[in-house]
Amino acid sequence: MFYELAASSWGPEEEKAIERVISSNRYTMGQEVAALEKEFADYHGKAYGVMVNSGSSANLVAVASLFFKKEKPLQRGDEVIVPAVSWGTTYHPLQQYGLKLKIVDIDLNTLNIDVSKLDQALSRRTRAIVAVSILGNPADLEIIRNFADKHNLYLIEDNCESLDAELNGKKTGTFGDVSTFSFFFSHHIATMEGGMVLTDHHEIFHLLRALRAHGWTRDLPENSPIFKKSHDDFFESYRFILPGYNVRAIELSGAIGREQLKKLPFLTAARRKNLKLFNELFLRDDRFIVQRENGLNSSFCFPIILNPDYRFRRGKVFEALSEADIGYRIVTGGCILRHDVLKYYEYEVVGKATNADLLHDHGFFVGNHPKDLTVQINKLHQVLDQVCK
Repeated sequence: MFYELAASSWGPEEEKAIERVISSNRYTMGQEVAALEKEFADYHGKAYGVMVNSGSSANLVAVASLFFKKEKPLQRGDEVIVPAVSWGTTYHPLQQYGLKLKIVDIDLNTLNIDVSKLDQALSRRTRAIVAVSILGNPADLEIIRNFADKHNLYLIEDNCESLDAELNGKKTGTFGDVSTFSFFFSHHIATMEGGMVLTDHHEIFHLLRALRAHGWTRDLPENSPIFKKSHDDFFESYRFILPGYNVRAIELSGAIGREQLKKLPFLTAARRKNLKLFNELFLRDDRFIVQRENGLNSSFCFPIILNPDYRFRRGKVFEALSEADIGYRIVTGGCILRHDVLKYYEYEVVGKATNADLLHDHGFFVGNHPKDLTVQINKLHQVLDQVCK
């Protein structure tokens, strides 16, 4: 395809990492995963990293961990504030653990949660807030963190789309009580499948490790704060203390991730160079609403909303893109309120989701990759300029 939605960032280093694991004959979670957890946590200046098999699983165990804390655990029926636009598995674990969603519209400039509506979303039952940085662009994380602290809320930071973005010199994925990342093929680093949870909280770290692997104690360090070890080593080998999962990462993913992490600053720099050209072409053209940077965008892709004032037909635009061999898709998951799954949720919309609906009905995105896309971006501009007369 002339301009793909996603492209590989692997090279010979990743292939050698795969060979290293094959030679070791150890494929399940082991020293490579443990090494990536430490290196990834160090990269972000966080105390603990727990690797899992996907960003979706990262969200699942992150939410679950807050239900098993000794002090101030989340409980079914509690409310959690969420943005109207994110990926489905941002929301599903919240529903699966019995939380009520307070759904807040997005800011049309950043495509992130509209922080001016947080006070309106707050009630006496609110116990948590989910901050999502959409497509590489930091949410107003300092405002959200301060809001959470002021009202004694947990902050769950879904950073699956925004690895290596920054806000005022601080990496996204470092603001939450728990923060999640995805290493899917199209994301900033790719480990086949994979995800990570970061936290500074010792107890949450232990809960995450148990929840990741069957809810058992085998993968917990000595002197764990979440259980007291007995003297029966035979029983302790298979002792279950939490209703956990098996969402462990594999050694291949850990080894690949270590090589990808070394490249991350260079991959991000290439994405930002492409973003600079994209903004030069589109940012001041009022036919198109494009994402405005909040902090330093790590530029997952290029979201575009057709300005409804011009009454362009999105279907006609898609036809032109297809003819030019340019890939496109819905922005993240679109507006969650427009999906059938909502019938299973307990939720409340805070005001109206006007901007989320606008994005859902008039938006799309094209890819950004960690390589020079000058030719592709210029062609994209030419096609859109021609079809949007």
